[in-house]
Amino acid sequence: MLDTRFPRPVGDIGNPQTWQRAGIPVRFVTVAGASPQRIVKDADPALLQPFVDAAQALARDGAAMLSTSCGFLASYQDLLSDAVAVPVITSSLLQAAHFPRPGIVTIDAASLTPALLDAARVPAGTPVQGVEPGCEFQRRILSNDSVLDVQQAEQDVVTAARQLVARHPQLTHIVLECTNMPPYRAAVARATGRPVHDIETLLLDAWAAL
Repeated sequence: MLDTRFPRPVGDIGNPQTWQRAGIPVRFVTVAGASPQRIVKDADPALLQPFVDAAQALARDGAAMLSTSCGFLASYQDLLSDAVAVPVITSSLLQAAHFPRPGIVTIDAASLTPALLDAARVPAGTPVQGVEPGCEFQRRILSNDSVLDVQQAEQDVVTAARQLVARHPQLTHIVLECTNMPPYRAAVARATGRPVHDIETLLLDAWAAL
C-alpha cells in the first residue's frame, strides 16, 4: 500500500470492505514514505526495494496473491514477480492486452509514460485519457488530502471516460488505471455503454482462478 490518508470508498483497493464483500481475506502493508506524488509524479526509484521487502514479508506470512494500491506500480511488475513465489498483480493495466480495442482512463495522463505502459504489456497505440489536471479526484489523491468529494470525484472520472470514447468511438472496453477509481466503475459503464475493468475486477478474476 502507498502511504496515504485520503478517503477510500467501498470499491477502492485500500478499503477492507471491498474484499470482505467478496469473501476474500486480505491484509495490508503500508510502505512508509510511498506517497502518491513520489510514485505517480516522481517515479522515485528509491521506493522499489521497500516494495520488494513488503512483498517478501507478505509472502512469508502466507499471502496467496499480491497486489499494490497504485496502477503506476506496473513498472515494478517483473521485479516484484521475480522476488516472490506467489502471483503478483501490480496494476489493472495488465489486463488491457486481453481486450480487442481497449482504452485507458488514468489519474495522470502526463505521467503514464510509454515505458510504463510497455512494462504492463499494454498494446502499442492504446488510447489514454487522463482526468482533468487539478480536478477534485486528481488533486485530493495526488496531494494526499484527508478529504474527498466523492460525488465530484465520480463526475471527474466519468467525464474523462466520456472524452475517451468521444475521441475513440471504436473502443470496446475501458480500463481504469487508478486503484481509487473502482467505486465509479458502474457510473462509467452507464455513461459510456462499454464494459469497464479495473483493479478490483482483475483481482476478483485472478483470485477465482486460484
